[in-house]
Formats: sequence, structure tokens, C-alpha cells
Amino acid sequence: MDREGEQEAGETVALRIEIAGRPLGHLRRRLRVVPHDLDALLAGGQGDLPSAGRDGWLLRSVPKARLAALEARMEGWLVSERQGYPRHYISMASGEFDGWWQGFSSKTRSTLSRKARRLSEQFDGGFAVRSYRTADEVAEFMGIAGALSDRTYQARLMQAGLPTGESAIADAVAAAVADNVRAFLLFAGDRAIAYLYLPVERDILVYAHLGYDPEFAELSPGTVLHVEAMRMLYAEGRFRAFDFTEGDGAHKAQFGRASVACADVLILRPTLRNRAALATMRGVDGLAAHGKAVLDRLGVRAKVKALIRR
Repeated sequence: MDREGEQEAGETVALRIEIAGRPLGHLRRRLRVVPHDLDALLAGGQGDLPSAGRDGWLLRSVPKARLAALEARMEGWLVSERQGYPRHYISMASGEFDGWWQGFSSKTRSTLSRKARRLSEQFDGGFAVRSYRTADEVAEFMGIAGALSDRTYQARLMQAGLPTGESAIADAVAAAVADNVRAFLLFAGDRAIAYLYLPVERDILVYAHLGYDPEFAELSPGTVLHVEAMRMLYAEGRFRAFDFTEGDGAHKAQFGRASVACADVLILRPTLRNRAALATMRGVDGLAAHGKAVLDRLGVRAKVKALIRR
């Protein structure tokens, strides 16, 4: 690829070095970040890349079927698959809630129903799910959910809570004006204990933020909320799909109905500085993989993961 005329721009990306979800540090590089939305994944084909950042590109959700061709195309660059995962999604265009619900096994349906009953029985008056869609509603949601998000493990351990800055709230309200937000809160009495925030892009719901009060974790409020939100979303009859975006997870796998095998790919200029960065990240990744294998053999991986999240 001809490097002449490539911009030195791009954004500063903190490449996280982590073990078991806990960040150990960051390596910062100027990269052009190229996301792939669900429509692009399902359409197939890799278009031309935009000009590189000073250090290269970070490609998100590249279909694994394209990786060999990408590596051949980028000969002379440092190409590294950072993480592989199934990109889960739900096709909603011609479906109804009952069809999605029947996609769970009978055992899982029973478990989900039992979780909802258990949650309801814990509070006088049960629980209530409220939806937020208009500009005023979304502004109210951001205030309530933002305070709740600060208490979640996503915010405390992963820096992945709901953004609550003035610009983030302004962006959410502006999206609501265009009818491009769906948000939900689950209340136990007057207390919000779980939230779900979904931007809408070309009639596709984007799984952006789900969180819950850790005090009520054993009652699975996030799971209960998501089921009730899906009921409301299907009732609208507007949406083509629900995109669980990058990364895997038990919740995404359980609630999704199809997937595309994907990977995040880092493409760096072949400098000594970048070679050292890749060596560091690969070394930590290898150590983490070995640790997971040991915990799996001992049968304690789930317990250790739960302890880390506290």
C-alpha cells in the first residue's frame, strides 16, 4: 500500500494490557480506527481503508473469513489479531417477541421466568420497567442511569460505564430528537437498579450499555430488564436487527440468535517501537491464556472471575 499522502492524524488509542479484565497498563498509539457495523458485516467485502494514522490502523469487527486476504494485502506492515469473537445479533425485521422468546430452550425460558418472579417477589409492588425515547425522557434517563452506572463493576473495573459528561448527555438528547435512542430503567419501588441504553442506527438497535446495581446482582436485574425491553422493542415493529457489537459474552450469546466470526485487527507501521509494543501485548496475552487454562483445569475460573468483579 502506498504511504504517500497518508495523514499523520488518526486518534490516540490506548491499547489496554489486561489480565482477567483488569487493566495493567496502556500503550498509546495514533491510529485510524475503522469500525464495521452490522450491515457491512452481512454485506461482505472489505472496502478501501482510509488513510492511516501516524502508527497505523485499528480495525474493529473484521470478519475472520477476510483475515487471510487482509494480511496478504498489508504485506510489509505489522498485522496482529488482538481478539477474536462471534459478533452476535438478532434479526428482527420479520419477527415477533414470541419468536425470539421461543429461541431459548424450554429450560432457559423457565429460568428467565423464574428470575423475573423472584425479582418481583423481593419488593412490595414488584418491579417496573420504564422506557425513555423523547429528548426530555432521555435527559431524565441519563441523570438516573448515570448515577447508577457509577456503582457498577463495568464503571469501576473496566471504565465502561454509561458516559455521563455534558457532551455525552447532549449527544444522547440530540439522538433522541431524531428518534434514534431507546433506553430503559428497571425500578424496584422508587429505586432504579438496572439500565439499558440503545442507540439506533438505520433501524438497527446497538447494544451500547447495560448495567445494574451490584447490591442486587443475585436477582439478575439486568437480565430481567433486557427481556422486558425486547418485548417493548418488538412491539414497535420498526427495527431490522439488534446488534450486540464487538466482543463476546455469555449474555450476548444467550440473547443473540445469529453471529458472524470476527476479530479486532491492529495494523502498525514496522518500527522498532511498534514491534516492542506488539511483543509486550502478545506476552501478556499468552500469560493470560495460560492462566485461564489452569483455572479451567481446576474448575474455578467462574469463581475467580466473580471475585475479581467485586
